[in-house]
Amino acid sequence: MKKQTKIGIIICDRYRNCAGGKCFRALQNREGAFDIYKKEEELELVGYTTCGGCPGGNIEYAPEEMKKNGVEVIHLATGLVVGYPPCPYIDHFIKFIPEKFGVKVIIGTHPIPQKYLVTHQALGTWESNEWKEMIKPTLANHKIRLDYN
Repeated sequence: MKKQTKIGIIICDRYRNCAGGKCFRALQNREGAFDIYKKEEELELVGYTTCGGCPGGNIEYAPEEMKKNGVEVIHLATGLVVGYPPCPYIDHFIKFIPEKFGVKVIIGTHPIPQKYLVTHQALGTWESNEWKEMIKPTLANHKIRLDYN
């Protein structure tokens, strides 16, 4: 029997109208932060919602609903790190969700599009060691970043 992992995705509220295409493609192709899962592993998306807007009010409730649907891992969407400015509350989400709900949190979904990488490099957004570590799961290679532009 294949291993199955149930996943939830929380996106930044400023992208609340996003249809999720890049996240779903990355999930299917095991790219970006989804490359940690084996190709033969079955992934089931059991929740997809926004943070609720700053300061992330939905973070208090959405993981509980996802947990009722069997979520094992919550991915904080790439938009939380590539948007400008990046989410100022992401550290709180990373600590709060596992503590309150006992669910693992991974930063990122789809690979960072090249155009966002170029912009944030020019702005110096991700120069700290903390940010370098946060974007690592979604950095991918140049070709894949271009595919997600």
